[in-house]
Amino acid sequence: MSAQHYDVIIIGTGAGGGTLAYHLASSGKRILILERGKFLPQEKENWSAREVYQQERYHTQEHWYDVNNKPFRPAVNYWVGGNTKVYGAALLRLRERDFEQVQHKDGISPAWPLQYRDFEAYYTQAEKLYDVHGQSGTDPTEPSRSLPYPYPAVHHEPRMQELANELTQIGLHPFNLPLGLKLNEVDKSLGSCIRCNTCDGFPCLTHGKADAEVNCIQRLRKNANVTLLTEAKVTRLQTSNSGREITGVEAEVADKLQLFKGDLVIVACGAINSAVLLLRSQNDQHPNGLANGSDQVGRNLMKHNCTAMVQLSLKFNPAVYQKTICVSDFYWGEPGFPYPMGLVQNTGNVLADMLPAEAPALLAPLLKLRPGAELKTVADHTVGWWLQTEDLPDADNRVRVEGEHLYLDYKPNNTEASSRLIKRWTSVLKQVDRAEHTIPFSIYPRNMMPIQSVGHQCGTCRFGEDPKMSVLDLNCRAHEVDNLYVVDGSFFPSSAAVNPTLTIIANALRVGDHLLDQLK
Repeated sequence: MSAQHYDVIIIGTGAGGGTLAYHLASSGKRILILERGKFLPQEKENWSAREVYQQERYHTQEHWYDVNNKPFRPAVNYWVGGNTKVYGAALLRLRERDFEQVQHKDGISPAWPLQYRDFEAYYTQAEKLYDVHGQSGTDPTEPSRSLPYPYPAVHHEPRMQELANELTQIGLHPFNLPLGLKLNEVDKSLGSCIRCNTCDGFPCLTHGKADAEVNCIQRLRKNANVTLLTEAKVTRLQTSNSGREITGVEAEVADKLQLFKGDLVIVACGAINSAVLLLRSQNDQHPNGLANGSDQVGRNLMKHNCTAMVQLSLKFNPAVYQKTICVSDFYWGEPGFPYPMGLVQNTGNVLADMLPAEAPALLAPLLKLRPGAELKTVADHTVGWWLQTEDLPDADNRVRVEGEHLYLDYKPNNTEASSRLIKRWTSVLKQVDRAEHTIPFSIYPRNMMPIQSVGHQCGTCRFGEDPKMSVLDLNCRAHEVDNLYVVDGSFFPSSAAVNPTLTIIANALRVGDHLLDQLK
């Protein structure tokens, strides 16, 4: 192994690592970025629902194991840009109360060691960096803002506007979902987003989605002080004899093991793989895994209680880009249930090749209304909804490694709140869908996201002031290793109920400011 030295080594190029790399690039320091994947190819299959959803063309081929030792293929993407390459680009801020201790039906969501005011300026920077479109003042749970959104809200297409109007008429407060898109609706020639029907869960063929590769990595590649090494899987972190500093980063590159040295090492592999890397880097000074004297590395894994629901209607839905509505009226509960329930937002379009194999049986009543109709007819009469409820940190929900096997010991919690949100939203759809007298709405297809769904992973290396109860300090530096930082969703003490990506980005910018001071 040949050792090469850098001022900073960043492992991972997703929302955390990609953002941090961009933020540090202007420092002039010698920076190495190690990414286990390569650049996701721009190819026509980017927009194929059959390839993306049925064949899982862009997901990893590796297998993990659940608490029952059953193998599964996770919905994880190893590309430059990480999971942002296929995310839905919904970029929301945590609510101010999310940073405080909150009582849920199934337990306590703990307070963060920092408050919303500590993140607000970085949320503003994050929204600008990732081209967020939105409209302030319309979300009833929206936190305070120092500046408006950098770009206007993405407009609703007619069918979605109709639904938004009907939701308003029954007393709800739908608002335009904040989205990170490279979109200009006044002059389309100035944006690469074309409002296609293959965005949520798909790679973007036109690079019109604001992801970590397009918005950060590609912009810093011109910097001579930055080296990006792809297809470089980091396998272990070496430490000094005292265990107090990282002295080497081992990585498999072109089937050879290489050693890299850096003054600062930042791990940003995603909450699950960051924990795995630390656990697999155990040594005499760190027998339970690197920086794991607290036994907290890998614990408190959260990923949200998520449900995908398909609204069926006799009404044709011509919307091409329908992921524009968000509803937070039930975020903190409802009359008779004084506990948080969660957030509702559109999914991307429900396409024929995305419908699950059992859909024809579930959708039989609608199909009977159109003899000889195919799945496309069904898809053309649907609206997709995504419901997410906070799952609570549980020390027994954890990432674990045994030999070469990666285990997710995870059991859902706070499920009553999730069920309540599903029931409430079903009743809402009955009120706004005029087809209720024809279609039996008990058949609303809905799918609870299984263990494979880890797009909202967080919490495995929580930050805090007490080294006995946390892995990282308030600057996301490991309590036990002076030059080791973790900058991805790992640091979350709680998951809240909004998409975590914008908070990961904002935190990377916050930690980046701290590191710039250190590098001086």
